[in-house]
Amino acid sequence: MQQLHFPAYSFRFKSSENKISIFDEIRKKFVILTPEEWVRQHVVQFLIQEKKYPKSHINVEKELILNATKKRYDVVVFNKDGSIHIIIECKAPAVKISQNTFDQVARYNLSLNASYLMVTNGLQHYYCQLDYENQQYVFLKDLPLHS
Repeated sequence: MQQLHFPAYSFRFKSSENKISIFDEIRKKFVILTPEEWVRQHVVQFLIQEKKYPKSHINVEKELILNATKKRYDVVVFNKDGSIHIIIECKAPAVKISQNTFDQVARYNLSLNASYLMVTNGLQHYYCQLDYENQQYVFLKDLPLHS
């Protein structure tokens, strides 16, 4: 898999039926290793190891209903009270981050009301804090550490 713009992390892999799987610490199972999954697993390790978020506050690939349509978010980080702290949208490295990517995560946030958004393809990372009072995003250099 392609080198990403994250620190180097160690992962568990297994191979079966000519497919490689990577172990997801949050879902506690092996999942097929796709380019997007490679990015998602780096994001999870980034949150745990660099930003010090507890694994118990991280959720991966869960369904949400948006305008009567089923969608799946990539990664969500919860606050202690169960409210949503960060929504993260992961794309494969070959996928350019565009306005459509931001629109997608913004649509998810209509029902989730996160404090922060992150969009990444593993090579480029964008971080935003939501300013609900002024109805705008404030771009940041990084995500906050877990407090």
